[in-house]
Amino acid sequence: MHEDIRNAVQEDLDLTRSELEAMIEIPSVSAPGYDAADVVRSAEFVASLLRGVGLDGVRLLELDDAHPAVYGEKVASVDAPTVLLYAHHDVQPPGPSDQWETDPFTPVERDGRLYGRGSSDDKAGIALHLGTVRALGDNPPVNIKFFIEGEEEIGSRHLIDFLDAYADLLAADVIIIGDVGNWAPGVPGITTSLRGLVDCIVTARTMKYAVHSGSFGGVYPDAIAALARTLAGLHHDDGSVAVAGLVSDVADGPDITKEELDGQVLPVAGAELIGSGTLTSRMWRQPAISVLAIEAVPLGEAINQIVPEARAKVSMRIPPGQDAQEAIDALIAHLRASAPWGIELDIEQGSTGEAFELDTSGPAYDAYRTGMLEGYGAAAVEMGVGGSIPFVAAFSERYPDAEVLLVGVADPSSRYHGPNESLELADLESAIVAQAIALTQIGSGRLGC
Repeated sequence: MHEDIRNAVQEDLDLTRSELEAMIEIPSVSAPGYDAADVVRSAEFVASLLRGVGLDGVRLLELDDAHPAVYGEKVASVDAPTVLLYAHHDVQPPGPSDQWETDPFTPVERDGRLYGRGSSDDKAGIALHLGTVRALGDNPPVNIKFFIEGEEEIGSRHLIDFLDAYADLLAADVIIIGDVGNWAPGVPGITTSLRGLVDCIVTARTMKYAVHSGSFGGVYPDAIAALARTLAGLHHDDGSVAVAGLVSDVADGPDITKEELDGQVLPVAGAELIGSGTLTSRMWRQPAISVLAIEAVPLGEAINQIVPEARAKVSMRIPPGQDAQEAIDALIAHLRASAPWGIELDIEQGSTGEAFELDTSGPAYDAYRTGMLEGYGAAAVEMGVGGSIPFVAAFSERYPDAEVLLVGVADPSSRYHGPNESLELADLESAIVAQAIALTQIGSGRLGC
């Protein structure tokens, strides 16, 4: 039906792939402790790519103490709807090098997948948008704006500031966020809900200073054991969250099997699943608590003493319908009630990000469903995501009349944030075709313009 679009995507696919590989080679880690110059270099390179596809007004968007974002636009007509295409050019740290089968910043293809840090999260999103613009040619059916962020992997710390500073520049009728993934390789997905996130730092203290474990052990508790008992109270015996008063719901749509999940996660032999209910409900519609880190005496420094203090970072994902502040209040109250032996427990509240449910009833969603059906040859699965993307709410609040869509090129086996991150190359082609068709549909429908 749109063979001209498909042919245009195929004709430029080698170029799109080479651009993605060049982006992967830039180690644009935005986390503290890494070279911020690499993030700037990445932004400048992305800006050159935007110029290369014919965008106008290309520039870096900069704020004090923020990694730069990249902007560009292509104006079709004052009467056409405006679509903002979002992705991010910063990446996670590579992690332990011995867990990578290839260098994380050297793109390598194996069995139809492209490996490298950022291959799926989220330099593939940039490649998706670049390929879409090329496929639509010099006279696109919509006005197009690019906003390529440089801080998503550190929580989009300055996104609100960017939206404040550049509110008119980034205004759009449709906002397409290319930073999630598909249901499976070859099966497209449209994300309809996101869990929120709250966290805190817990410090267990049992005495003012360390004392001899032989002389006083068995009388006074050590802080590590006390902290462990406190953290153990966060879950019931089946692994479900024990914090009272939290929202929990059932996910609609298809479920996933344990075998499919095991293939994605690679758990150790004999490891059991935790929680109850369908697996998608546990991942999308129920709270989940993880202990992200414990800080105490390192093994190499251990001596025969009762440790007086230990700390942990506790993170809780919250489902749609759950107020974030009420959730962190409940978590803190539960931790205090779980503390054993009269120990001192200090709790420092960390970040809070609201869960989000998207309205998928608008014409842009209909256009994207059509595009995915043609691009992938399969109907889109409307799915939740267990992770959190707080800036989705920020976009929705700033531009309440805009339709916000969450799509992407990753799949459950992409291992983003972990070693051996990868992208199914065939899905990159299908995603570009799907998005180009969707924008054509949006332009022809005019969204009431």
